[in-house]
Amino acid sequence: MVKLIHTLADHGDDVNCCAFSFSLLATCSLDKTIRLYSLSDFTELPHSPLKFHTYAVHCCCFSPSGHILASCSTDGTTVLWNTENGQTLAVMEQPSGSPVRVCQFSPDSTCLASGAADGTVVLWNVQSYKLYRCGSVKDGSLVACAFSPNGSFFVTGSSCGDLTVWDDKMRCLHSEKAHDLGITCCNFSSQPVSDGEQGLQFFRLASCGQDCQVKIWVVSFTHIFARSTEDHLKQFTEDWSEKDVSTWLCAQGLKDLVGIFKMNNIDGKELLNLTKESLADDLKIESLGLRSKVLRKIEELRTRVKSLSSEIPDEFICPITRELMKDPVIASDGYSYEKEAMENWISTKKRTSPMTNLVLSSVVLTPNRTLKMAINRWLETHQK
Repeated sequence: MVKLIHTLADHGDDVNCCAFSFSLLATCSLDKTIRLYSLSDFTELPHSPLKFHTYAVHCCCFSPSGHILASCSTDGTTVLWNTENGQTLAVMEQPSGSPVRVCQFSPDSTCLASGAADGTVVLWNVQSYKLYRCGSVKDGSLVACAFSPNGSFFVTGSSCGDLTVWDDKMRCLHSEKAHDLGITCCNFSSQPVSDGEQGLQFFRLASCGQDCQVKIWVVSFTHIFARSTEDHLKQFTEDWSEKDVSTWLCAQGLKDLVGIFKMNNIDGKELLNLTKESLADDLKIESLGLRSKVLRKIEELRTRVKSLSSEIPDEFICPITRELMKDPVIASDGYSYEKEAMENWISTKKRTSPMTNLVLSSVVLTPNRTLKMAINRWLETHQK
């Protein structure tokens, strides 16, 4: 049964978005306002409408607790509101100044993602209201965003039809053309899916577009695991859980051994310490060929672990390009950037810090010779 129970007609222009919390309904409109209604009787709250934006409001969303509301607008800002009194908590300007089309909280409310018309996406720290990380897609406006239920990654969709998966440090894990005429929305199922046999978890993602299609995707931890291993050494070696080991076995074509490894409670630390004797005597793997394959894969893993222990330190990575810096400079915000990238930022963007989003007190860039020498020493050591 479907029955209309109420109609709200308070906005003066097109309504672009609506969102629920446990007790409220929020709506936003081309009329530049956000309105809040009680779910008990759909009356508008005394401090509604919320007014700050100078142009159309495209999206609004509640934090999981419902205590904070985010709204984003053509004016290039994302605003955080206190839902209890309507007070403005923070005004966060997109570094590029581009119209912000979509915003979304992480499941634990620690981060907020905002996507803009120029393809930039920003992760904001909700506690400090400061920019945490930023990135961009190659083409199109960002019009859709969704976090995985566990918050370990999120997905953006663009007006050019590209679907991009990012980790929580704004590293691109996957990107592909999903819809020919542009994506309009995407969302994760709240419940993970198990393969039933090995107990591995996957998340279902739905995307829809202007090509009249809805596509269902499976985002597997196996795939994310493979891409993230190169970035997060500690998380995927000695700290592996038994389930992570199962994932690794499947990725190596050793799915038939998952049951044996589970039965013997083999986690990451024990995996790295396995020998030909323990495989035969403790795990009872009778096939010599199979034991040899497992040992070969473990040795490859050990070698990889050793090489990954020299992964690029974060302080050597430019916050703008996310690449190893060759000519680092210090900006007036105190952060170091690749010289060319920062010069382009200053010449084409607002004169704000890429890291803090605050106005730069000066556009003078000072060579960071100490950092450059440290990078060169690191390269000499790790490229032999």
